[in-house]
Amino acid sequence: MTEGPLLWYLNRSSGVVGLVLLTAATVLGVLATGGRPGTRIPRFVLQSVHRNVALIAVVTVTAHVVAAVVDEFVDIRWWHALVPFTGRYERLWLGLGATAVQLLLVVTVSSLLRHRLRRRTWYSLHQSVYLLWLTSVLHGVGMGTDLADRWWPVTVGCVAAVTTAGTWRLARALLESTALDDRAARSRAEDDAMTMPIRRLP
Repeated sequence: MTEGPLLWYLNRSSGVVGLVLLTAATVLGVLATGGRPGTRIPRFVLQSVHRNVALIAVVTVTAHVVAAVVDEFVDIRWWHALVPFTGRYERLWLGLGATAVQLLLVVTVSSLLRHRLRRRTWYSLHQSVYLLWLTSVLHGVGMGTDLADRWWPVTVGCVAAVTTAGTWRLARALLESTALDDRAARSRAEDDAMTMPIRRLP
């Protein structure tokens, strides 16, 4: 059976769950890299949960892609899901979904090869996760119009979660940078005071 309500529900549900999991993995990644050692939740715990959630997200997105290709209700071929903007059906939104798949491959492969890559190279590739998340949101908004009335709170919640996590990380980095500058200024002032020549009394 290549057409019917089962594939339709599998396609839609896996898309929604995949977006939620990608959002959770993104937020956990922000918290894992932006936190300090010694906090209530150790950094290695956040990183472990982040990797496991990301793995489940990859499996869910794969199921979403397979269901979309197998379902013959609309004409989506396998290369439409992998090569951006090659399909005729909803070319823009489907193309964004294919772009998200490509970015997911980049993030997944670079993570598997992390120990073989330079840290700067891996970090640069891993930053594409934010573009992956954004294209996934736009793909869901454009392609999921038939569920827009029921599922828009999920999309809003995902956007709010990533926006809040990103704002927290930027604010924390700014505060830490300011604190480092203050400590450096105090250290220079103390060094100047120590090396200042002592004036002789008259």
